[in-house]
Amino acid sequence: MTALARPVAALGASEFRIALRNRWVTITVAMMALFALVLSAAGSAPTGDVGVDALSVTVASLTSLGVYLVPLMALLMSFDAVAGEIERGTLSLTLTYPVSRSTILLGKFAAHLAVLSIAVGAGYGLAAVAALVVDPEATAGLPALWRLFWSSLLLGAVFLAIGYALSAVARRPGAAAGLAIGVWLALVVLYDLGLLAAVVADGGGAFTTHALPWLLLANPADAFRLYNLAASEATSAAAGLGGAAQTIPVLHALISILLWPLAAFALAVVALRRVTP
Repeated sequence: MTALARPVAALGASEFRIALRNRWVTITVAMMALFALVLSAAGSAPTGDVGVDALSVTVASLTSLGVYLVPLMALLMSFDAVAGEIERGTLSLTLTYPVSRSTILLGKFAAHLAVLSIAVGAGYGLAAVAALVVDPEATAGLPALWRLFWSSLLLGAVFLAIGYALSAVARRPGAAAGLAIGVWLALVVLYDLGLLAAVVADGGGAFTTHALPWLLLANPADAFRLYNLAASEATSAAAGLGGAAQTIPVLHALISILLWPLAAFALAVVALRRVTP
């Protein structure tokens, strides 16, 4: 094990134990499992109409679930990662160890991403089992489900890092929680509503044809949704951005969801370096 991997693994194991103690693993798994099973049951109905297997239709529904729930879970886990330690007075002790601040963040990141992996894997896995029970041909949708799984982890990584940055900037858990909810509303809910209003006002003009695709790719939540819908055989079964998913190249959406975690983590590192407990 390298000199960097050892402290990251130690910090990550400690953070994971904290997540177990705080019931984050139980809460996230329960949330994902419940919503995934509900969507799987609802999504199996239209398979005869759209001409695709049950799992592909379920994946289209799970994409909409993931774009709302995964960022929310990531922010709820990460908003007090720095502010909570400042309030408890443990950050000063942590910073006395011979490890860099980026290493500390990597340890937290590894633990929280592991929790997300367990929750997302459990939720999507149960949805796959349910789809396979009602449709033996649903195995055709397994590649789409795998694509949704790892892209959901990338989306979660983005919002974990954003949560760390907000936590470092706010320095108090209460303020960090407010900022986290505000960011979730802005990027996941209000952003698309603003674009929809702009499209309606534009009436098919230059904004819709030229600016809209780039604005969608600039939002990690929209890039995630576009990538999974564009690569899915069940795009017609999904509402909302189905049309946009057919016009924006899959490669562009993939590049966006690969670059966003790196940019967000770099932002978190910069924010933590400005903290002087």
